[in-house]
Amino acid sequence: MGLIGESMDSIKTLQIRSTLSQAATLGMIVASALMIWKGLICITGSSSPVVVVLSGSMEPGFKRGDILFLRMTKDPIRTGEIVVFNVDGKDIPIVHRVIEVHERQDNGEVDVLTKGDHNPKDDRFLYPYGQLWLQRHHIMGRAVGFLPYVGWVTIIMTEKPIVKYILIGVMALLFITSKE
Repeated sequence: MGLIGESMDSIKTLQIRSTLSQAATLGMIVASALMIWKGLICITGSSSPVVVVLSGSMEPGFKRGDILFLRMTKDPIRTGEIVVFNVDGKDIPIVHRVIEVHERQDNGEVDVLTKGDHNPKDDRFLYPYGQLWLQRHHIMGRAVGFLPYVGWVTIIMTEKPIVKYILIGVMALLFITSKE
């Protein structure tokens, strides 16, 4: 009986070690992802260095599901640049082209007006009531590159939450049943 008891204790110890090892690996993966994200924020100067195009308002240039890479510099914003901005009261960033730039003479700050390439009118209807221009603090970054269609994963998981839950369940099942 002593040999069986020792074997059971040994198996329990191995299971605990394996579980702790898996948890540590998962923690390192999550920490690495966060460090990479924060590093990208520092390098690009943008609060969100990667965004997904969520609508067709920028077609044919950018399609729904494209991923944009952003960069924010101190350089003045120019007409024709594609910017990503947040509007007060809305959580979702908007990707549109700058169609007009207005420099204030009193302080040198720049106000911009944007429009989606596929939209018939400018974006003033998207801005809060009474706001006619975007200021620099609204702009998250300028588009400097893109990957077509890769953002569809995000769109599908947002629009169909069941897919997200199934994916999380499968990953959890793989995590629990994996043997090292």
